Amino acid sequence: MNQKPSNAFMAAAWIALGIGMIGFIVGLWRSEMLLNEKGYYFTVLMFGLFAVISLQKAVRDRIEGIPVTEIYYGLSWFSTLLTITLLIIGLWNAMLLPSEKGFYAFAFLLAIFGAIIVQKNTRDSQNINKNRDLN
Repeated sequence: MNQKPSNAFMAAAWIALGIGMIGFIVGLWRSEMLLNEKGYYFTVLMFGLFAVISLQKAVRDRIEGIPVTEIYYGLSWFSTLLTITLLIIGLWNAMLLPSEKGFYAFAFLLAIFGAIIVQKNTRDSQNINKNRDLN
């Protein structure tokens, strides 16, 4: 079934991505961490967003029969799991209040969830437009 995502679903995905990213970044900006710590968490966020988008694309390509090399597919999974692991290790060892650790964890999860859904919606919308052009 090829159906374009609803505007409400697309808006919810963009809002989730925005709230997750902005919340995470504002939290870093306002924190009293050293600059290198802020850089670490910011890099983990950006790497995580890229990794989950890449993974979503690789999984979707395989489902649709588009060739994806095993190394790319494996690296996409590895990168996604690595970013989550790096965040967990960083937060576990950070001198932050438990509530701050939870804030960063949930903002990160919301951002990567939003990124996956935005990528899915974009792909679904492109497929619908491509199918219309073929008909």
